[in-house]
Amino acid sequence: MKISPSKLNTFLMFKLPAAYFTGVRTKQINDTTCVVSVKHRWINQNPFNSMFWAVQGMAAELTTGALVIKKIRESGKRISMLVANNNASFTKKATGRITFKCDEGSKIDEAITRAIETGKGQTVWLNSNGINSDGVQVSSFNFEWTLKVK
Repeated sequence: MKISPSKLNTFLMFKLPAAYFTGVRTKQINDTTCVVSVKHRWINQNPFNSMFWAVQGMAAELTTGALVIKKIRESGKRISMLVANNNASFTKKATGRITFKCDEGSKIDEAITRAIETGKGQTVWLNSNGINSDGVQVSSFNFEWTLKVK
């Protein structure tokens, strides 16, 4: 099955309803990049009239996780994936539409190749930055994914 934005959004509705109902939506996915967008609304706000950090985290994690899923499927191998660590920094209030982008698909390719060749678990750090409609970065998330051939 080919992974597409509409299939990922349907997946969210059934398997990650918190992300779906807060407005997290995949806009684009290809071999190197995944783009996810979420708009600040009443349901995803914090008491300070900006987007709750966890909603930003769901959107950011989806950009990295969707790329990992896509690359695993393309490898044809059974590979487990899990977030081992993450960190984030917030530089501006997240209001309006925030777009998260991860363009590190090549790092995933390298980690999957090493996992298949060595049979040992591999880790890869992936970054996703949240940019508002003015082009200003509001947050930056890093996720350490572990990959292991089953």
